Amino acid sequence: MKIALIHDHLAQDGGAEKVLKVFSEMFQEAPIYTLLFEKEQINKYFSDKKIETSIIQKLPGGVKHYQWYLSFMPLAIEFFDLRAYDLIISDTSSFAKGVITSPDSLHICYCHTPTRYLWSDTHQYINELKYNRLFKKIISLVLSRIRIWDYAAAARVDFFIANSKTVQKRIKKYYRRDSIVIYPPVETQKFSIYQESQIKKEKYFLVGCRLAPYKRVDIVIDAFKRLGTDYKLKIFGDGVDLKRLKKITGDASNIEFLGLVSDSYKAELYSGAEAFINPQEEDFGITVVESMAAGRPVIAYQKGGATETVIEGFSGTFFKEQTSDAICEAIKKFQAMSFRPEEIKSYAEKFSVSNFRKKIEAYISWAQAGGRGDFFLKD
Repeated sequence: MKIALIHDHLAQDGGAEKVLKVFSEMFQEAPIYTLLFEKEQINKYFSDKKIETSIIQKLPGGVKHYQWYLSFMPLAIEFFDLRAYDLIISDTSSFAKGVITSPDSLHICYCHTPTRYLWSDTHQYINELKYNRLFKKIISLVLSRIRIWDYAAAARVDFFIANSKTVQKRIKKYYRRDSIVIYPPVETQKFSIYQESQIKKEKYFLVGCRLAPYKRVDIVIDAFKRLGTDYKLKIFGDGVDLKRLKKITGDASNIEFLGLVSDSYKAELYSGAEAFINPQEEDFGITVVESMAAGRPVIAYQKGGATETVIEGFSGTFFKEQTSDAICEAIKKFQAMSFRPEEIKSYAEKFSVSNFRKKIEAYISWAQAGGRGDFFLKD
């Protein structure tokens, strides 16, 4: 059986790329088709893989400024010729699901979300653009055309897998398609419960992500500025919002920016933290599970994927509003609670890579048999 993998674009190291990494390990001979590939960013995962890129790779600014070519991306995906493959697995939150396949091939889409800026977040996306009103109108027209294509593209998929129940609901609403949920793989084996010999113990809370405005790290910073020097916050990650976040922090001595960190240091940070704070709404939220794999509880915004992974009072606690007040209250509530690191870590294993692989293999077998009857998953 000839298998091909197709991914939106390999330009950043995020959750979707971690899923693609596992797919590429499962199907080692499968080539990876993608709109573009920025080697400096994620070549560590795919240096030995055959990667086929679209025409956007060769256009001026096509790699560094690929957003310029948004309107051409549907066409670029459709240019890929996958007639030689029996099984196509798309790993996508935007364009990859629109690839055109042969009548006899099987196309399974692992969907991280229906494209946010086309559906659930389109008005917020337009409003936050730093352009004048006329240019925003033009972009709205472009997105409207792509939205029509995106709906048609979803119809080309034979079977959908959603990365969470949150995403499953969106697939049903926007694409009118059924799906099953298989949670993304988390490398739980890389994380361990804190040992005194690992790092000098200090009390701190932890935040980590790609620093972008929607991640809402700003409200966490504001909360810790208000809580004072007895409460320390460490932030790992980098991104477009870093400059603004540092400006908000000012001279607050209890808040530390760590930048990009190695996998080993990140594991130490998780294990030594009082708790990991997740202020954003995520489709799934890999960092939340990574913290639990280190035995550490999570303080999370009660919306999105975190509601499917964090158990109140067992592996963490929630706050209901994205405000600094709510975070302050959640931290004070957290301090009166007790948690069992061993039980949290054991629970996190349901999201392990090995569990993900077993479920994907079982699902492919079911789909190849025609998808007859209901497909049931066991953790």
